[in-house]
This record gives sequence, C-alpha cells and structure tokens, in this order.
Amino acid sequence: MKVRKTRRKAEHGIDRLVRNVETGRFERSLSGLTAAGSLVTAAEIYFEHDKASFGNPWMWAPVVLGPVGAIAGVVGVFSRRAAKTLLPIAAATIVANGLQGTYLHARGVGQKPGGWRNLRYNIEMGPPLLAPLLVTVVGGMGLLAAILRREK
Repeated sequence: MKVRKTRRKAEHGIDRLVRNVETGRFERSLSGLTAAGSLVTAAEIYFEHDKASFGNPWMWAPVVLGPVGAIAGVVGVFSRRAAKTLLPIAAATIVANGLQGTYLHARGVGQKPGGWRNLRYNIEMGPPLLAPLLVTVVGGMGLLAAILRREK
C-alpha cells in the first residue's frame, strides 16, 4: 500500500491577492494606496500647474483635493465607518475633478494656434491631454476601496 504525501502548492501572488480580497484585508490596503496616490499626484499637479502660473482658478482644485483624498484614505485605513462614508465622497469628488480636468485640457489643446488641425504639435506643447485621468484613477481606487468588504 502506497501512502501519498500531499504537497501544498506554492501560493502565488495573485492567489494571495484574491484571498485578501475575499477576506476583506485588501480594503485597508487600497485605502492606504489612495492616500499615498493622492499626495503624490497632488504634488505633481502643483508643480505642473505652477509652470502655467495657475492661469485658470480651476487649476487649484486637484491640488486642494490631494490632501483631502489623503486624509480620507488614512482615516479609511483605521475606521470602517470613514471608509464607507468619507472615502467614497472624497474619491467621487476626485474622479469628477479628473474628468473635468480632461475636458479643460482638451479645450486648452484646441485653443492653441492651429487648434485641433495642428494636433500633433498642440498635444506636445499644450496641456497634457490625458494627465488628469491619472487623478481619476486615484479616485477610482478610493471608490473601489469603499465598495470592497472589510475584514472583521
């Protein structure tokens, strides 16, 4: 009679991630990533908009929303209630601002000499067309964190 040894399969990173999502552990991590991402993108946006001398008052909105998202993310790591109330409000506001920024950047490209007919040059020299979508991704992480189940 042969006795088979059962060997536990090595757990891969994706398996661990799936288990963390299933158990609710990933929600806290995503809240923390939202906090870090908010600060990093707000700093980058500040430097880029400072180069443009904050010519449009709306340029301050993503800079101000960065610390708001960071605070909501940090509080969401420690408090389930904040992760389900404060974080989604801050994240939805960040997403809306990112979409607004994409519109404003597209408008800025169109206002350059030659407008959309001179697309290649104006995209390179005008406001970065898709950069505001990076802010939208950070807000999306916060929304996802709010939707996910939290560990008990």
